[in-house]
Amino acid sequence: MPSLTHFDADGASRMVDVDEKTLTRRLAVAAGEVRMQPETLRLILDRKMAKGDVFEVARIAGIMAAKRVDSLIPLCHQLNLTGVKIAFEPDTQRSVVTLTARVKTTGPTGVEMEALTAVSVAALTIYDMCKAVDRGMEIGAIRLLEKQGGRSGHFTGETQP
Repeated sequence: MPSLTHFDADGASRMVDVDEKTLTRRLAVAAGEVRMQPETLRLILDRKMAKGDVFEVARIAGIMAAKRVDSLIPLCHQLNLTGVKIAFEPDTQRSVVTLTARVKTTGPTGVEMEALTAVSVAALTIYDMCKAVDRGMEIGAIRLLEKQGGRSGHFTGETQP
């Protein structure tokens, strides 16, 4: 079983030293869901939410969050991201919006935390923009779908929770 990399031999917290790691292309894809009332989803799709275009504001929030992970999550490295894409897939039958974040860089460490944070903040932004009409929304199923690059190679997770 692999050891936890953010602790030294004595159990003290540490930031992983990536100085000797090879610069490689890195990609991470994460997903999450926001479940809501059908009327709420209809308002979003019709762009009739009082605060504006929910998906576009959530997209910007997710991109901004991906760029700030090092200031949000202890021990994360500051990364020079080369691309962040946030997509929304509304499902009117289930009254769910699936969010996907795709984050890229070329560097010594991966971008999984950036993708997961982007999805989380985008989902929270949807909640914030819609809470006046639907306080019962549920955010969940946040997970890593794919990771490429680095020593551990290619990872593909399940696409459904």
